[in-house]
Amino acid sequence: MEAKFDRYSKNYGDLLRDPIRDAFAGGAGFFHERKWRLLQKFFRDRRLDSTRLRWLDVGSGKGDLLRFGKSDVAQAAGCDPSPGMIEDCADLAIEHQTDPLVLPFTAASFDFITAVCVFHHVEPHDRLALLAEIRRVLAPGGIVSIIEHNPLNPATRLIVKRTPVDAHAKLLRAGEVESLLRESGLTPFEKQYFLYLPEKLYRRAGALENWLKRIPLGGQYAVFGSKGRAASG
Repeated sequence: MEAKFDRYSKNYGDLLRDPIRDAFAGGAGFFHERKWRLLQKFFRDRRLDSTRLRWLDVGSGKGDLLRFGKSDVAQAAGCDPSPGMIEDCADLAIEHQTDPLVLPFTAASFDFITAVCVFHHVEPHDRLALLAEIRRVLAPGGIVSIIEHNPLNPATRLIVKRTPVDAHAKLLRAGEVESLLRESGLTPFEKQYFLYLPEKLYRRAGALENWLKRIPLGGQYAVFGSKGRAASG
């Protein structure tokens, strides 16, 4: 995984381009913004004060999601196994993972952990090992959010199939993520689907996506789990 993303890092944005993806949004920034908006709503709905949270983004890549959310949390950190992907992240607290399955942080360091489109790049037999590391660095009562491409969406499957950086991707259904969380000792408690509406329509009627979040056809999904009792605001 590390060598592949080093190879792609210089023109990573161009390699993600796809006619369907380009028609859906005016630029890659919308997809990162949409994820952070989903997380913000999650915090609001659970009355969590995000400004008190220590946040880790696992597989943070070029740091796009961290830049969207860092001003909303007490601490924002990332890690990635590809030195090439984090070359331009001097403005962020991102650590290099010398081992893709080991997180370079001490136990119970974070209250909130995200892993966005990471697990479909992890070999199935290694996924529990990475989740064990996420559990290790998550504080008691902390929350993890796994965000992934939804293989039940035909457009998503087509985009992934013809995207070079996803050449060896193994997509997971939301139910598989829930099972992995349970096996790792974490407790799944919520899932929602999103990216139904293209950017222009989302800007006008974004609230509609909240009504659709239980229907498993969105372009991506988010599964939330906790370590013990989930934190509250």
